[in-house]
Amino acid sequence: MRRRLLIVLTVFAAIAVLAFAVPLSLTAATSRTQQLVLGRSGDADRFATLADAAGSAGGVQALADEVGRYHELYGENVLVVDARGAPIVNAGVDVRDPRIMAAVAAARRNQRPQQVDRLTPWSDPVMLIARPVGSGVQVNGAVVIEASTAEARAAIARLWAVIVVGAVGAMVVFVLLALVVSRWVLRPLAAMSDAVAELTATLPRPRPEVLHEPQEPPAEPGAAPITRRYGGPPEVRALAESVDAMAAAVADSADAQRQLVADTAHAMRNPLAALTIRLDSLEAAIPEHASATFRGASAEVDRLTALLDALLELAVAEAPAAFGTDASAEERCDVVEVVADRIDSWTAAFSAAGMTFGESRTAWDTGGRDAPVGARISAAALAQILDVALSNSCRYAGSGARTVVEVNAEPDWVIIRIADDGAGVASGELDKLTARFFRGSGAAAGGTGLGLSIAHALAKARGGTLTVEPVLPHGLAVVIRLPAVSR
Repeated sequence: MRRRLLIVLTVFAAIAVLAFAVPLSLTAATSRTQQLVLGRSGDADRFATLADAAGSAGGVQALADEVGRYHELYGENVLVVDARGAPIVNAGVDVRDPRIMAAVAAARRNQRPQQVDRLTPWSDPVMLIARPVGSGVQVNGAVVIEASTAEARAAIARLWAVIVVGAVGAMVVFVLLALVVSRWVLRPLAAMSDAVAELTATLPRPRPEVLHEPQEPPAEPGAAPITRRYGGPPEVRALAESVDAMAAAVADSADAQRQLVADTAHAMRNPLAALTIRLDSLEAAIPEHASATFRGASAEVDRLTALLDALLELAVAEAPAAFGTDASAEERCDVVEVVADRIDSWTAAFSAAGMTFGESRTAWDTGGRDAPVGARISAAALAQILDVALSNSCRYAGSGARTVVEVNAEPDWVIIRIADDGAGVASGELDKLTARFFRGSGAAAGGTGLGLSIAHALAKARGGTLTVEPVLPHGLAVVIRLPAVSR
């Protein structure tokens, strides 16, 4: 892939350099050509003026002297003819040369000078410059200069050499830059490709139907297999295919996890239910001295049942959503309504525990109007989270404590805070309260240590958070942040 990228970058660089160098070279050659033409045209006009004024033998001699000095100084041949085409002054010009004859004839006819071709290092060594002698319609002769192009061609060659060297240098810089950029761009891609390939090799082989496109579109959006039609370089296609295989294996693992949860629920609930029924049927036959042991065994069965239920709830909460879908995208509820419902349900339990509920307070920016506060979570999941927080407060805050539920809405978040002024927990245990099976040092007997873990997993699965904070001077607060939605 690096080779192809370098070729593409080099081709683009060459096009850019040529697009700059070629016009620059042509412009330099045109400028030098015009400089030569203008200089020699001025000389030819001066000789034409002298020839027009040479009406006597002395004037002709002065013209001949001027032409001779010019020939000796610049080494260029000059020819001056009269109105009949007969040479008046000739400094090295071959009058039988067809090009000279054509130039003289054109000047005697007072024709406009032809456009001179742009000089190049390999152009003709001589350029003809012809001018008529006389003014207006009266032509009294012609002047022809065989201008040497050697100096101009050499200057053009030097300029072109400088431009070529600059272009080659620019190409070298571009190639080095392309090497650096390609290495910088492709290094992480190569590392990721290797890592994905190694990881894919360790994963179970995905289902064949996931790796091939079906003939018919899937009935459910979440059941769509991964597309395998890719374009681009082979390395990128290989990486995409490896990612597809890995994603398919992860999807299979998620399906297997959900299936394991269902199988475990079915396999373990039935024996525990049967054991509970058997213990209940034996209760009447248990002697008095063994009743305490029997009640302990029954309590252990109930505890195992509660632990199993909590584990299953945690597994369901942490299980990934169906592959290719967002399970929480369509979930939404009125937070204030759900909170009010749970407060009504828990009021009696708090009263029985000798605790009081503070007034539930809501605060959100609705322009002073009552309005529902929507969150991206189902009412059942939010009720489950609130039940965990309220249950912990009811069980562990202690008699005489007061619990307050607050709902606050921000532009993007809904914040629910369940705070009490009970005993609280040690500061070193706050971060551990959402860990599985962790129970605070002051926790009463009973419980599984999974309630806050389940609530945390439910909030996280919806893009929210659940944290535990201390309340001053004493107490504990559970803060739930959920993505807000418009109702």
